[in-house]
Amino acid sequence: MGFFERLSRLFRANANAVINTMEDPAKILDQSVEDMQRDLVKLRQAVATAIASQKRIQNQAEQAEAQSKTWYERAELALKKNEEGLAREALSRRKTYQDTATALNAQLQSQSSQVEVLKKGLLQLEGKISEAKTKKDMLKARAQAAKAQEQLQSAVTGLGTDNAMAAFERMEEKVQTLEARSQAAAELAGADLESQFAALQGSDVDDELAALRNRLEGNQLPGNPEPIALPADDGPAPQLEPVKVAEVDAELEALKRSIDTL
Repeated sequence: MGFFERLSRLFRANANAVINTMEDPAKILDQSVEDMQRDLVKLRQAVATAIASQKRIQNQAEQAEAQSKTWYERAELALKKNEEGLAREALSRRKTYQDTATALNAQLQSQSSQVEVLKKGLLQLEGKISEAKTKKDMLKARAQAAKAQEQLQSAVTGLGTDNAMAAFERMEEKVQTLEARSQAAAELAGADLESQFAALQGSDVDDELAALRNRLEGNQLPGNPEPIALPADDGPAPQLEPVKVAEVDAELEALKRSIDTL
C-alpha cells in the first residue's frame, strides 16, 4: 500500500470521525427534509416540462393529421377538375403530413409513457416526504430524549468523584462530629450537675453536724432536745452524771463514719 494512499485513507477516516461527532440529528433531519423538498420541486418542474412537451407533440400530430386530410381533399378536387398533376402534388403533400403525423404519434406515445413514469415518481416522492415529515418530529423527540438520558447517566456516573459530592460528604461527616461533641458536652454537663447536687447534700450534712455539736455542748442528747425537767416534789434532786467527752467523741466518730459511707 502506497504512502499517499494510506495518508488519504487516514485523512478520510479522521474527517468522517469529526463529521460524525459534529452531526446533530435534529439539524440533519431538518436538512434532509429540506433537500427532499428541493428535489420535489425539481421533479415537479421536470414533470411539468414533460407534460408541456407531450401537449406540444400532441398538437403537432393533430395539425399534421389535419393537413393530411386537407391535402387529400384537394387531391380529390383536382381529379374532379381533371387536374391530374395538381392531384399528384396534393397527394405528395398529404403523404408528407401523414408521415409526420405518424412519427409525432409514436413520439407522443413514448412521451406519454415517460410522463406517467414521472408522475408516479412524483407521487412516491411526495409520499416519502410526507412520511419523513411525520417521522422527523418523532425522531427529533427520540434524539432529545436519548441525549438527555445520556447526560443524566454521565451526571450519575460522575457523582462519586465529583468535587461537589466530595464536599457534601465531607460536610456530612463534619455535622456528625459536631453532633457527637454536643452529646459529649451534654453528658459532661449532666455529670457536673450531679456533682453540684452532691456538694449541696454534703453541706446539709455539715449543717447537721454543727447542730449536733451545739446540742452536745448544751447538754442536749440526740432525740431529746429539751432540758431534763426536775421533779415537782420536795424530794432530793436527782444527781446527773457528767457526760464523758470520750464517749461523745466515740459517738461522733461513728457518726462521721456512717456519713462517709453514704
